[in-house]
Amino acid sequence: MTETRALSVLSSVALAAAACHTGPEMDASEPPAGAVTRLDYPVAPRADAVDDYHGTRVADPFRLLEDPDAPETVRWIEAQNALTRAWIDAVPQREAIEARLSELWDYARISPPTPEGGLWFWSRNDGLQNQAVLLVAERPDEPGRVLLDPNGLSADGTLSLTSTSASQDGRFLAYQLSEAGSDWNTIRVREVASGRDLPDVLEWIKFSSMSWAPDGSGFYYATYPEHASKGVRALANHTLYFHRLGTPQAQDVVVHARPDQPEWGFGARVTDDGELLVVVQTQGTEQKNRVHVRRLGDPAARLEPVFDAFDAEYTFLAKRGERLWFLTDKDAPRGRIVALDLGDRGRLHEIVPEGPHAIESATAAGGKLVVTLLVDASNELRVFGLDGRDEGALPIPALGSVGTFAGELDVPEAFFSWTSTTTPTEIWRWDARTGQATRSWSPAVRFDPREYFTERVFYASRDGTRVPLYLSRRRDVPLAPETPCLLYGYGGFNIAIKPSFSPAVLAWLELGGSYAVANLRGGSEYGREWHEAGTKERKQNVFDDFIAAAEHLVARGATSSQKLAIHGRSNGGLLVGACLTQRPELFGAALPGVGVLDMLRYHRFTIGWAWASDYGRSDDPAAFPYLFAYSPLHNLVPGTRYPPTLVTTGWHDDRVVPAHSFKFAAALQAAQVGDAPVLIRVETRGGHGAGKPTALQIEELADQWAFLVRALDFVPRAPERAAPR
Repeated sequence: MTETRALSVLSSVALAAAACHTGPEMDASEPPAGAVTRLDYPVAPRADAVDDYHGTRVADPFRLLEDPDAPETVRWIEAQNALTRAWIDAVPQREAIEARLSELWDYARISPPTPEGGLWFWSRNDGLQNQAVLLVAERPDEPGRVLLDPNGLSADGTLSLTSTSASQDGRFLAYQLSEAGSDWNTIRVREVASGRDLPDVLEWIKFSSMSWAPDGSGFYYATYPEHASKGVRALANHTLYFHRLGTPQAQDVVVHARPDQPEWGFGARVTDDGELLVVVQTQGTEQKNRVHVRRLGDPAARLEPVFDAFDAEYTFLAKRGERLWFLTDKDAPRGRIVALDLGDRGRLHEIVPEGPHAIESATAAGGKLVVTLLVDASNELRVFGLDGRDEGALPIPALGSVGTFAGELDVPEAFFSWTSTTTPTEIWRWDARTGQATRSWSPAVRFDPREYFTERVFYASRDGTRVPLYLSRRRDVPLAPETPCLLYGYGGFNIAIKPSFSPAVLAWLELGGSYAVANLRGGSEYGREWHEAGTKERKQNVFDDFIAAAEHLVARGATSSQKLAIHGRSNGGLLVGACLTQRPELFGAALPGVGVLDMLRYHRFTIGWAWASDYGRSDDPAAFPYLFAYSPLHNLVPGTRYPPTLVTTGWHDDRVVPAHSFKFAAALQAAQVGDAPVLIRVETRGGHGAGKPTALQIEELADQWAFLVRALDFVPRAPERAAPR
């Protein structure tokens, strides 16, 4: 829909009771004459809500669904879940899909061992455990002992471990727990030797790292001091605190706050030598920050600026003596590494210059700088000396992803994870003394990776931009119009989408489908310019890239529109919602998950305002027209045949609040003509997705794949059965 059409459709007050985007004489509650409606959708509560955006009046008839706990909302959720459950349970293969997902998920997974406090920490999930278990050992090659098992902390596995930090002497471990996927966390402290918790409990913690004082007396953390409830209202005034062990949280000392800048956020890190506190200041999710430091040995020392303008991204890497190393995109859109001396803060020394490929991350380990590069959305590793001397590439397999690279500057060995679409996560060991990287651990799996393959291709977007796409399938599955294809994308927040293993994707490939991942603008695949090309008034580029990927797959004969499904979560849910409203005829099914779907009000809830760096805000007269032009909720046209759609969300999602999905599903059901289903699945025990128990992940994915089997009308292959390899 064009911007002119979008601005004229809702300019009249008479449309206040209509669905979010209606024609002048169309009531969204009534389908056009002759329409076929097979499903009896639950009636959503309505309100005569109309907002004035810079002279344009916009109806919001499903405003009441913004309150997730209102009785009418609860009744609507229960009725929608019942309808969805009945429709999906009618798929004969549903139980077999879930059983096979459970088999594929049942393999051991570990994280790279991380050195902290003279010890090594890593997590392990034996397969179907709802949460991974934290292990500790004196050496990374030891079996390790269980330090913390979240599986015993809640009956349904919904209490998850979100982050940990060990004191520099290895005596204590601070850890954060989240309930039901909430972004609100609780911090506790465990004595490493005994495994017993101290009395210290810190509540209402949100978006916080933890970093210990050099003497282990306490730690730094951050949160929002005004936390009346875990509701949906917008948050403000992130504050940095110091907690001293043995004292109540109410006595924690404010280290840094900026009440005059309520949308700033803070994080703190104590350098490995214990001499400096490095404080990072951010503005929402924008990839620009400030860095200040404070001498910890001087009680009178104050925070002093190192980088004092929000002009670039600065990531602290290491300190040795008076020299600090940072990864930055200052004057280098693809990234470079610089150093500065504390006595000469205005002068930067270039260590690793900007190269032809974007730097995704860098780690100071073993007296070196290990740089993770993005090469057409796949990772390569390269090692440099602290002086910038290029020591060459680390040989790792092609077309894959490097995950966590865990090391410390003065520890001679480090570990990292590597994965690809058909290779479950492996752990690799790097020895700085020899320069060698070797595979140290790989899991046994219940499938034969040799039966699958992934190819990287490139296609042209609407404006001619060259975009990479990864396409995976079984070797005996043809690229043909009758082959179902699931196309995934994200395209935002400077996040690169790289090849990685997923038992869910493997189950889809086993069913006889192909799986495509488009590396859209808005991510970090080619550096800052690629990211910015998919933000704010340029956000349509992201949708154009995704639509062009779909058109490429169809034109290539790899699938057909009738067999092509699209999938994305969070910002990717926005992507799916925008594309299905702009090109409904192009897709055979859609799976928008926990999506940002109301682009006019997203900033009013929890942390939504932080996303304005990518989106812009509707209260800005310059941003409203383009937001209104693509907002999925506001571009649904009654009388349109939309593809079969399964919306998924979490009732306790306090990041992208479920109101987005509730309102979109209600409006889409009202707009839909024909018999294609529009369903919503609300996970009543989950949030945005982080920390979701394995059992709930498998249940949701089985429902989504069963939905696609029925919506795309194909007969899946019989489930595979294979012994562990």
